[in-house]
Amino acid sequence: MKIKVINPNTTWEMTRGIEHAAKSAARPGTEILAVSPEMGPVSIESYYDEYLAIPGVLQEIQKGEAEGIDAYVIACYGDPGLQAARELTKAPVIGIAEASLYMASMLAARFSIVTVLPRIKTMLEELVTGYGMDHRVVQIRTTPLGVLDFERDPVRGMEILAEEGRRAVEEDYAEAILLGCAGMAEFADRLEQELGVPVFDGVVAAVKFAESIVDLGKKTSKLKTYKYPEKKKFAGVLSSFE
Repeated sequence: MKIKVINPNTTWEMTRGIEHAAKSAARPGTEILAVSPEMGPVSIESYYDEYLAIPGVLQEIQKGEAEGIDAYVIACYGDPGLQAARELTKAPVIGIAEASLYMASMLAARFSIVTVLPRIKTMLEELVTGYGMDHRVVQIRTTPLGVLDFERDPVRGMEILAEEGRRAVEEDYAEAILLGCAGMAEFADRLEQELGVPVFDGVVAAVKFAESIVDLGKKTSKLKTYKYPEKKKFAGVLSSFE
């Protein structure tokens, strides 16, 4: 099986880290194709960034339809473009936030998310509500670090995540921790050992869900909501879409 893992930002150093996490979780025989779009922001830390990342994500889905892709993973914790991506393919499309939330809910009654900058908190609150998980997520904890800071200074990144993780367990009574950024994948195992509760990286969770859905032979429903988009012309920078 072939899974395309799309990092919606254009920073290839981060994409390589995501690729490593995906390959470490994938079983033998699963091929991981990790990519960044040709267009988009270098990091996603606001609504503006997220919305401008979506066209690049959709382009990668379109390319994947000619690449024989069996499943897709959108590797940004905002799950940008997830619903639109499902309209473009019959293959399953999994968002890493969605995957980590659903997986955590099977193993813990309540959990906290540890993520990047404070401005992202409202975005994630809305995301959690949209997935019907606001009664399970007890706190969304932010850090002073941006998305790319975890790539630039992983030692500091680990320190910050461990500190917020401990506070989540001790103050929120969180029974599991969800890492709210694809760039945090490398820290999950060490944090789990240190904190003594399950720690979920969304990239790993999404890859395992994707494998399971493909194994079951299930496809994205095309009955109504996710049916293919109507053909129409797009102008300007979107002229490559149809």
